[in-house]
Amino acid sequence: MFSTIMTWIGAMLGVTILLATAVGAFALDLFDEKRERSAPRETEPTAPQGH
Repeated sequence: MFSTIMTWIGAMLGVTILLATAVGAFALDLFDEKRERSAPRETEPTAPQGH
């Protein structure tokens, strides 16, 4: 009985961690997209620097 309860608790903790990871990745994607939209874009490509 105890092992069954601990198995279910472990499974629920695992599901919680997976969901938190998915939500965090989704939030980071949204913030990156928002930042890219608000960043000023160059009108003309620059020449490569160096040699």
